[in-house]
Amino acid sequence: MVSVCNKAGFGLIATALLGTIAAASAAAQAVIKIDGSSTVFPVTEAAAGAFQKSTQGAVRVSVEVSGTGGGFKKFCRGETDISNASRPILQKEMDACKKAGIQYIELPVAYDALTVMVHPSNTWAGDLTVAELKKIWEPAAQIKITNWNQVRSSFPNVPLKLYGPGADSGTFDYFTEAVVGKAKASRGDYTASEDDNVLVQGIANDKNGLGYFGYAYYAENKNKLKAVGIDGGKGPVLPSDKTVEDGTYNPLSRPIFIYINAAAAAEKPELRQFVEYYLKNAPTLARQVKYVPLPAAAYTVSLGHFQQNRIGTVFGGKAEVGSKLEDLLARTPQY
Repeated sequence: MVSVCNKAGFGLIATALLGTIAAASAAAQAVIKIDGSSTVFPVTEAAAGAFQKSTQGAVRVSVEVSGTGGGFKKFCRGETDISNASRPILQKEMDACKKAGIQYIELPVAYDALTVMVHPSNTWAGDLTVAELKKIWEPAAQIKITNWNQVRSSFPNVPLKLYGPGADSGTFDYFTEAVVGKAKASRGDYTASEDDNVLVQGIANDKNGLGYFGYAYYAENKNKLKAVGIDGGKGPVLPSDKTVEDGTYNPLSRPIFIYINAAAAAEKPELRQFVEYYLKNAPTLARQVKYVPLPAAAYTVSLGHFQQNRIGTVFGGKAEVGSKLEDLLARTPQY
């Protein structure tokens, strides 16, 4: 007969053993840390989920969102293995990474059609010119352009409510560069968020709203939102796979990226396996989350760049509007 005391002792031993087993299991599970762009999040999350399934739980891929700028801050401090970015790394981020000794490999993973949206009940703004977008979003518009009829005289005299990414967002940087002519040059009197789902809800619940963010979030919410055709000088064009691929959705189509910590990739076989898995499956993953895949040759080139440990960026520390991806991939990167 086992005494109460012995039963208690067995209970303590069992608890300790379970704790040891749990700790060993946690230690055995490799972890890949990713942070950054909310725009890139859907495709990286899809890659993470599929890869984790393929490893049967041996690797955990953690994907967080703090915006492109917020992600690079963590990445350049060595806190993450991969940084999701909806625009290229900026000079100040290059300098921060260099100071910390963080080398990186720049890899495009898909095309995004940066989408301008209104409420579905908006019957007047089926299209906008780039000049009108600038009129709405430039710094000089703050507290001045507040009604729709100030944008175009034929529009109704109703309030214009704006929604867009915050200043840490790569989408914010790219949009202001493409539309206003200078990155980060924007009015500040709008509802801003690094979380695109917050912006979706804002526009969906505001009949006079207008905003912009990545195509994947629009595609997932077409029943709540209405895309606006963008006239870059050759007539209005709506975002779609076709208009991104043929270059007519201009200037708001762009490549999106992941940046890999080169030292971490050299030290962690699971990280190398994940990046190779990501690039090899990116066309399927991109379509799955409503982005546009890159040409097949671009993924082959990018995989080669990763396997050759090609350090640096081909953008020189700033976003570029309208550059052809094949030309970018052929450049010599800078670090």
